[in-house]
Amino acid sequence: MDALPGLPPSAHFTMPTNSQRFTDIVARERSRLGNFIRGKVRDAAEAEDILQDVLLEFYAATDAIEQAGAWLFRVARNRIIDHARKKREEALPVDDEDGRSWLEENLPDPVAGPDAAYARSVLLGSIQAALQTLPPEQRDVFVAHEIEGISFAALSAQWRVPKNTLLARKRYAVLALRLRLQTEYGDLIV
Repeated sequence: MDALPGLPPSAHFTMPTNSQRFTDIVARERSRLGNFIRGKVRDAAEAEDILQDVLLEFYAATDAIEQAGAWLFRVARNRIIDHARKKREEALPVDDEDGRSWLEENLPDPVAGPDAAYARSVLLGSIQAALQTLPPEQRDVFVAHEIEGISFAALSAQWRVPKNTLLARKRYAVLALRLRLQTEYGDLIV
């Protein structure tokens, strides 16, 4: 087994017995495959990474593949889907690293004085009213996580709903609350 240059020693691949076949197929399909990937992935560097991953996987499996063109596009499509899922998961709301929730980020600190305490009570009243406009699934997740402090893992186990579904519901709740509250309070809400 030979390691490819630039890869860690643990990444061993068997050299295709017909390396000319690999070279011919890549020469024929690379441009079309690259265009396909770039059409689905906006970031050029990420698209190139996906293309390289697909070609690397093809390199490792060249001898076992009969319909190379179809195989390349199927693997590319799967990589694009994986990429989109990863991006979507990265965009889901989670507490900040310092443990502050969305509410804590947007509500004035009550110990900052009477004006801050009053502003906090007004905002809490507006948030409570806005919560009533949310679909029940979103409202329940928001209240359980933000107000009651229950973790997504605990909610998932308790409600028998996948954690990513709960994350998405909270994200939609936050987006709806943010939109509604920004019309009332402008830049005070992030």
